[in-house]
Amino acid sequence: MPTLHPDPPYEKPIPHPKSRFMALTSNCNDMPTLFVDTHAPLDILTEAASYRIRAVTQVLENLSMRGSVECDSTILSDFALLCAIPLRDGCDVLDVIGRRLRAMPSE
Repeated sequence: MPTLHPDPPYEKPIPHPKSRFMALTSNCNDMPTLFVDTHAPLDILTEAASYRIRAVTQVLENLSMRGSVECDSTILSDFALLCAIPLRDGCDVLDVIGRRLRAMPSE
């Protein structure tokens, strides 16, 4: 049986404005594991943001078409978090797109 070794100590990355990878705001603690490739093509970034925002929009639209929705506050809180995470990810990607577009030389 192989011997298991503990992971080495984790060093929190220091954000740098010119870093290729930007940590998503929705990371669950101060040691980010989910990132956006800020150098990805703009159409790919737009598609990623749109996919997340449209998914949440579809769920909320379906929910709004129901006659009544009864649930306790715990379920409502979990549902809000479920919607907030992909919305925040989409907004983070839109921020990257905005920075890239502002950095482009104006014609």
